[in-house]
Amino acid sequence: MGEGAAEDNDQAGSASARSRVAQWVRDYSRLPGIPDEFLGPDGAPRAVWSRFFDAFGALAPDEIERRFGMADRHLREAGVTYRAPGDSADRPWSLSHLPLLIDEADWKQLCAGITQRAELLELVLRDIYGEGRLVAEGALPAAAIAGSPEYLRPVCGVPPPGGRYLSLYAADVGRGPDGRWWVLGDRTQAPSGAGYALENRLVLSRAFSDLYKSMNVPRVAPFFEAFRDSLRARADRDEPRIGVLTPGSFSETYFEHATLARYLGFLLVEGDDLAVSDNRVHIRTVAGLKRLDVLLRRVDSNSLDPLELDASSRLGVPGLIDVLRKDGVVVANMPGSGVLEARALLGFLPALSRRLLGEELKMPHIATWWCGQRSARDEVLSRLDEVAIEGAYRRGVPGFDSSGPVLASELDANGRQRLIDGIAARGMDYVGQEVVRLSTMPVWEQGQLTPRPFVLRVFAAATPDGWAIMPGGFCRIAEQPDARAVSMGDGARAADVWVVSDKQVSTATLLPATDKVRIRRIAGVLPSRAADNLFWLGRYLERAEATLRLVRALGSPSGPNKGTAASLQSSERIQRLLVAWGAISQTSRAAPGRIAAEALQSAERFGSALSLVRAAQRTATSLRERLSPDAWQVITEMAERLAYEVEDDDSVLSAAELTLQELASFAGLAQENMNRAAGWRFLDIGRRTERAINTTRFARQFAYDEAGDEDLDILLTLVDSQITYRSRYLLAPILAPVRDLAVLDGYNPRSVAFQVATLNEHIAALPSLKEHGLIEKPQRLAVAVQAMLATTEAEKLEVKTLFALEQDLLGLAEAVGLHYFPHGPNASRPEKLTGLA
Repeated sequence: MGEGAAEDNDQAGSASARSRVAQWVRDYSRLPGIPDEFLGPDGAPRAVWSRFFDAFGALAPDEIERRFGMADRHLREAGVTYRAPGDSADRPWSLSHLPLLIDEADWKQLCAGITQRAELLELVLRDIYGEGRLVAEGALPAAAIAGSPEYLRPVCGVPPPGGRYLSLYAADVGRGPDGRWWVLGDRTQAPSGAGYALENRLVLSRAFSDLYKSMNVPRVAPFFEAFRDSLRARADRDEPRIGVLTPGSFSETYFEHATLARYLGFLLVEGDDLAVSDNRVHIRTVAGLKRLDVLLRRVDSNSLDPLELDASSRLGVPGLIDVLRKDGVVVANMPGSGVLEARALLGFLPALSRRLLGEELKMPHIATWWCGQRSARDEVLSRLDEVAIEGAYRRGVPGFDSSGPVLASELDANGRQRLIDGIAARGMDYVGQEVVRLSTMPVWEQGQLTPRPFVLRVFAAATPDGWAIMPGGFCRIAEQPDARAVSMGDGARAADVWVVSDKQVSTATLLPATDKVRIRRIAGVLPSRAADNLFWLGRYLERAEATLRLVRALGSPSGPNKGTAASLQSSERIQRLLVAWGAISQTSRAAPGRIAAEALQSAERFGSALSLVRAAQRTATSLRERLSPDAWQVITEMAERLAYEVEDDDSVLSAAELTLQELASFAGLAQENMNRAAGWRFLDIGRRTERAINTTRFARQFAYDEAGDEDLDILLTLVDSQITYRSRYLLAPILAPVRDLAVLDGYNPRSVAFQVATLNEHIAALPSLKEHGLIEKPQRLAVAVQAMLATTEAEKLEVKTLFALEQDLLGLAEAVGLHYFPHGPNASRPEKLTGLA
């Protein structure tokens, strides 16, 4: 092809792209009177969006769909989820394929407003919990503060360790009717969304890497680096230990907690992981108690300390408030900071800005009237049909089921009167707010642009050099064309936020400079809860493997279903074992394939392969910061495969075989990719313990004193040792050699002896919790079992000996749990707390 023809094709492609973009703009319809991010006041696309769509429109339609599919696949494989209030299971993360674009000049104005607001709220908190002049001098009504459940009297007069009440602040904003950004609400408790914003950025920047680079979008890494360094600087030692305090895996945003912990290099901890001693907070680890210096909390303030706050809370740390009084730990944000999220305070902020900062608010917020004051209450009641009624301190309106605002004009007569009576009787619980419809942004739906309302959450981190603003933020988009509030629990989706610059941006990273890195080979301490979860993850997966091997033996055409008496007896033995393990309800004469299907995927039977893999998945959810994406993907795929209904015997066998292969993949990932630290050891201890127990049970069931060829052959299959046996003996299965291979042979990686030897190595490498210098119980039991196996002869190995061995192995598993996972009153503890790291 000549140069002229190539040039003609380029021109044709450019013309086609321009045509597509022009068509998108013509078809883009927005609600009249609503500010829109795509179209400016003159109805033409804003320059930043024109620049984006010129590049986006140059992509062929099939290439656009491929990029969208790449983004969706990354979210699915990474297991990005959230849990809406009331949900019993996680939901997949829904991400808009188009980012929200903000030009640099617009962003600077937004940053100025957020910075000013963060500094103002820090000063207000300092006064509320300190001198109290704002209340004493009438600038703030005492009832507006004391009426909030987030006002904590136990922290009054307690200076915040580290010097800051607010370490992380966020504001929900939208574009107002005048085209300016307006604040919709403040987030001072434990602002969520920063971790999801990070994940959104990773997804879209990979799917549209060239487009992302061409738009000169600043990276978010410097923000997280500044936040991390500021938390470190507030501790009272050079290399502090920092934890992210999470409510646990049932939290709505647990994935984000794990993401932040992994990205920032912090420990993910729950309340049960922590203990107070000597006016300090410590982490319960497998090596005893270790001092914790900073807590980035994701638990509501009132749940932090059951001794001084909510006594029913199981999420906090008993004694934490007293440690704060004695300057023993930095907590970000300081307990009680959530009081500033109350809508009751919004109307007072303009005057407080003039009083404390000597300047007007740079960014307005929704006009708000707190009904705890007579004049404001009368104003609201006189304009009841013109304002939205919200709860003054909580989401939702007292006396109404809706979680959002209530419009009196949409209520029936009884509802309207109930609202009026509530405001009149207890006005301090209500606010009236101006009805403001959210501004819109374009989303991609079925090949065209559609306007949807959105809320942008902007984050600010307090640093020694002032407030650092995340370049971008967390955007939530409503599915309805008209929306007044957006939350992820209301069917919304998220979007990445790109601040677009005309200049080249730096390629900053969260990694420190190489000359500032102190060499280390161990990741750090392992909390006892994480060790416990790793231990049980290994056990659940190994149990699932044992069940799958039984399913395969029962349903295989070469298994015990040939119709002979010996085969029927073997089938009954397999079924009895499955009943004992809780995989099936009862033994029956039904076709082996049907029984195998029940053991494979019964959701009601706790011992089915499906139930065990789901248990492993739940346990792995609590380890998100410690598992690689590949490992998580393997577990997720196993659960999805086993949940898919099988249609015939071949499908049962196929599902069992494929799941066994995936289990082998997980074992390979753990063996080859996990660092040989305590976490890997506890995962392997769980696997080896369960495999030893299961193999012993197999031997008891199929290598009994009168066992025939059929049963011994099944045992060799179950312990994956057929090839080894045939190569050694060149004989049909014989009792003593089979018992030796399955139980006593230390060279066979599937034997009981091999598992026990490995357990001894692991336990010997774990830290000692006592100072007496004697061998501790887990190692004592493991050594005893290993000695018994080493001195037993195959010919003298009886069923009762196997039963005793099984009980010893169960006792060993229990001893490991009691010794290293200190949750109950009888759990082992270090002998003393001096000299803690």
